Amino acid sequence: MNARPDFGSVHESTHLLREVIQLSDVFESSLARELTVNKTDLEAMEHLIQHGPTSPTELARVLGISTAAATVVVDRLSRVGHVTRQPHPTDRRAVSVVPADASIARAFQHLMPMIMGIDGVIRDYTPEQQDVITDYLRKVVHVYRGSIPSSTGSNGVPGERSPDA
Repeated sequence: MNARPDFGSVHESTHLLREVIQLSDVFESSLARELTVNKTDLEAMEHLIQHGPTSPTELARVLGISTAAATVVVDRLSRVGHVTRQPHPTDRRAVSVVPADASIARAFQHLMPMIMGIDGVIRDYTPEQQDVITDYLRKVVHVYRGSIPSSTGSNGVPGERSPDA
């Protein structure tokens, strides 16, 4: 009995989507090297860039790491100038981790050509075709979220539920 599944009957789009996922990992590793951070630090930076300043505790929750490990991440990012610790605007006992404007600009310098290239590809299609592609990708996201163990949460964060759950 062969333990390896036969992927010969899998649709080409499924193979291509897998390749996109692999290339995304390669791109993120390259971006991390460019920014002189590791993958966990890059995940923290991505969260801060997308969602703005946050507490170290919230960063730990999002990354699925301990608060002590999050402190180490923030220390590393702070040491290379990617973030600063600032007093929380409303809670004088708390600290916010704030992404540095220069680091945001540096990250987008690498991200935007790829993002705009992908956006340009979808614009080659008619609005109706774009709707079909978007529907397909939405369903793929749903399958991925459903495939993540419930103990992790469908966003990959321990104990967190997906936005559509």
